[in-house]
Amino acid sequence: LTDARGHLIGYVRQKLFKLKEAVTIFSDVEQKHPIYRIAADRVIDISAQYHVEDASGAPVGVLHRRGLRSIWRAHYEIYRAGRLLLEIREENPWAKVADGIFGNLPVIGMLSGYVFHPAYRVSYTAGGASLLRVLKRPAMWEGKYDIERTGSGDPEDERLAVLCILMMLLLERSRG
Repeated sequence: LTDARGHLIGYVRQKLFKLKEAVTIFSDVEQKHPIYRIAADRVIDISAQYHVEDASGAPVGVLHRRGLRSIWRAHYEIYRAGRLLLEIREENPWAKVADGIFGNLPVIGMLSGYVFHPAYRVSYTAGGASLLRVLKRPAMWEGKYDIERTGSGDPEDERLAVLCILMMLLLERSRG
């Protein structure tokens, strides 16, 4: 993870071959100083909850995937202290469908990363004010995303939103 100037703000490591999703965010590339941990509450499930905690183990929030609603259009809810705070919604599900179809075709599939760019919006549930927007950059093999501020909000809300966006992108990366 880098900021707008390209400075490292976090290094993400997803544990492979685990029955439950688990991600650790480090402050350094050497992976010596963990700052956050995100872990699923259950084994593979379309309605799983992902608990976000800081390095001391204190809860920061929860990302909840909205099960069947997320099959067509990605929909996630972000909770803090048991209260629904934010929602992440995919803006255009057709981009995901087209990328899934064309991405599996020989030769043409390599170019789909330049044409189809999923975008997600993070909004407050109370009032629906937009906070952040996530957009995939054109790329041949890797997935790079930009997160831009679209409204004003509490810095703690933004921090939780960025951590949840990170987990959501890891879950959705196979979809576009």
